[in-house]
Amino acid sequence: VQLQASGGGLVQAGGSLRLSCAASTRAISNNAIGWFRQAPGKEREFVATISWRGGSTIYVDSVKGRFTISRDNARNTVYLEMNSLRPEDTAVYVCAAARKSYGSRFIGDYNYWGQGTLVTVSS
Repeated sequence: VQLQASGGGLVQAGGSLRLSCAASTRAISNNAIGWFRQAPGKEREFVATISWRGGSTIYVDSVKGRFTISRDNARNTVYLEMNSLRPEDTAVYVCAAARKSYGSRFIGDYNYWGQGTLVTVSS
């Protein structure tokens, strides 16, 4: 399974971006998908996760109400809509497939990781 994140870029504070995570196989349609991010000098942190059918989502508190995770299993793609971006959202965003149908906040629950996409939010 290969995952490829895209959609990052440079945006001003208050702006929006939509990230995409495309999978190489339909096999991940049975797995939860999560988004994580890593800022310079910081550890990778959980951002959001969505269950295999999209009915269950979890967000880190700092993005609740601003970010929305969704998925289109017909396209093998998961999205992260990011609104009201802040400079502290600047990071490399990475998507990952969980071992199970329902995701969690824990990095160890994810076994396939994609390449990241850089999001830079200027003040």
